Amino acid sequence: MSSVISLDRLLDARRVWRGQAGPSPSTSCPPTGHRDLDAALPGGGWPAAALSEILVATKGIGELQLLWPTLARLTSAGERVVLVSPPHLPYPQAWIGAGIDLRHVSIVQAQDRDALWATEQCLRSGSFGAVVSWPYKADDRALRRLQVAAETGQTLAFAYRPQQEAVSASPAALRVAIDAKPAQLRILKCRGGLPPSRPIATTWH
Repeated sequence: MSSVISLDRLLDARRVWRGQAGPSPSTSCPPTGHRDLDAALPGGGWPAAALSEILVATKGIGELQLLWPTLARLTSAGERVVLVSPPHLPYPQAWIGAGIDLRHVSIVQAQDRDALWATEQCLRSGSFGAVVSWPYKADDRALRRLQVAAETGQTLAFAYRPQQEAVSASPAALRVAIDAKPAQLRILKCRGGLPPSRPIATTWH
């Protein structure tokens, strides 16, 4: 006759593999602050604890304004935001005008692989509400490390990259292209649903 062994005893003896808890289905997606974009995304906002790629046709088309509502919400709540290797120093008056509390914004200047390393470490630390980076020389492996780091640190990760990178595969949970003419957003990839076929007009000038 086989003996009955309690599940608690097996767990205590490490005889049963528990696995890791998956993400909670009720985890909410932080709103982007752009109504039409939120409506088009499966979760109604940025994918939580994940990498979002922002693919820009050319610099200086207002691409930072896509994130300003999110950064304003985070810094207003006292959460820290870090910018890793921005191509230009932020113009303080514009950021303050967007409601961003610069006391909670840090900048890390690094080049190439050092920038990727810094981005990964910031994400893994779990010390920031969002990490915004410009990893122009990132390959699929590097992006995958950033995606894993975002999950580990439960942090919003944003990577600005040239739009020509859209032809390359990416592990990012979300890929959004910003076009200059016409001024619009296109969702190229979104976790949890199919990208909408129609572009979204930008709400900034």
